Amino acid sequence: METLCYHDPAFDRGCIRCTGDLYLCGGKPEPGAAGQIAHKLNRLPLRFFDQNKAGEILSRVTSDLDKIADVLQTGLLKLIVAIGTIIGSLIMMFYYSVSLTIIFLIFMLISIVITQIVAKKNLRCAAERQETIGELTGIVEEYYNGRNVIKAYNHEWESIDQVAVAVEKNRIANLKADFLTNCVNPLIRLLTRLANVVIAIVAGKAMLEGGMTVGVVQAFFQYVNQTAEPLTEASFMINSLQAALASAKRTFELLDEEEEIPDPQAPAVLEHAKGRIAFERVSFGYNPGHLLMKDISFEAKPGQKIAVVGSTGAGKTTLVNLLMRFYEVNGGRITVDGVNAADMTRSGLRKNFGMVLQDTWLFGGTVAENIAYSKPDATRDEIIRAAKAAKVDYFIRTMPKGYDTMLDNEAANLSAGQRQLLTIARVFLCDPPIIILDEATSSVDTRTEVEIGKAMKKLMDGRTSFVIAHRLSTIRDADTILFMENGNIIEQGNHKVLLAKKGAYATLYYSQFE
Repeated sequence: METLCYHDPAFDRGCIRCTGDLYLCGGKPEPGAAGQIAHKLNRLPLRFFDQNKAGEILSRVTSDLDKIADVLQTGLLKLIVAIGTIIGSLIMMFYYSVSLTIIFLIFMLISIVITQIVAKKNLRCAAERQETIGELTGIVEEYYNGRNVIKAYNHEWESIDQVAVAVEKNRIANLKADFLTNCVNPLIRLLTRLANVVIAIVAGKAMLEGGMTVGVVQAFFQYVNQTAEPLTEASFMINSLQAALASAKRTFELLDEEEEIPDPQAPAVLEHAKGRIAFERVSFGYNPGHLLMKDISFEAKPGQKIAVVGSTGAGKTTLVNLLMRFYEVNGGRITVDGVNAADMTRSGLRKNFGMVLQDTWLFGGTVAENIAYSKPDATRDEIIRAAKAAKVDYFIRTMPKGYDTMLDNEAANLSAGQRQLLTIARVFLCDPPIIILDEATSSVDTRTEVEIGKAMKKLMDGRTSFVIAHRLSTIRDADTILFMENGNIIEQGNHKVLLAKKGAYATLYYSQFE
């Protein structure tokens, strides 16, 4: 059977490896919930992931879908069969006795009313259960990622208590939902038994009066008994469907989330950009009603090194996110070689960038595959050259299987500095015209930083580079330094010019070297 790929053209990077039925490359999403959600997640803006915990999103695409699948695969067919059996039996019951059938329909109506009342309450409880599952998944994921910090500050018991509280909330929600789901069966069976008693009394009287024969009464009771169990089962399945409806609501809320602005139908194509970047009166705010940046303007010429500095929360990373179109500007425009970034596809724009973040990310795979993430078709020789340029080749060769050593998804068998070196090697491999370094050497020692600095200087030669740095000693040779404060550029110029101004940059610089 052919394996289909769930792919968004905006993320066209080629294949890394097969992950079973789900591929994150090539082809269109396969129809169905899984394909739609995989496609949707690729279309959601970065803002969505900033506002939602990873565990809660994971709960929506796993637990909720499982709940829908379980109910629909087993329950829907049973419900259809039960309804068909009930309708057929009622027709035969009307044929034998209209009066007895009306008595049965009265009890059946009471059963339907009870089922509706319980189903409404069950829907609320099922929604609460899925919300508590999402909350629990989010807490577990958060504490798992922060396990080292939790242990370092001796908060193990507090974290256990927090998880225990979330588990208890989920247990109570499950208890309510399960009780409401399972209480319908005995209630409906009780009503059908009462219906049998009333029908038996009325039928017995009719037989004594000569209005009905024993054979007709026996046949009628046969159809009553034939209807009773499907009626009970239908009530149970309708109640069980509430869990699927609650999960479906959460799933559709995800599918209805606002997506990124679609790529233009006739996009501008920029191959091998020279690296001229311009911000022209750019305004941006995470909340459209509250702008963080206002009228940001500057230009980076091809081959220049642009340093972005400022205090924590000044907007340095936000500026880079706008450059990569992780967020859309609220006003103005950003151009690359004179071409408006909004006129290009996101994948077309990002092919011209290489990016190294402060928070490293490595996936479960070999060392070579992790380096080749920026260029999946790279040869082994190209990977080794990139590793040597990033000063990472030596320690890779000391690993058990060298470049074929398997890493887990957190690369726990590597130090923070080694992980960062591997991500730097990715940039060397893809050889982009524009480079972004967000505290790229923050996790390496001073000696390694010097070595990487030499390699980076060679790499940045002839390429436009944006460097976010807190240590001002690393960016003194920058062509332009942008000093940001509260989302705006309050000073710009080279190191000497800004020191001569004796402004915010000079104050920060001298404070680091006092």
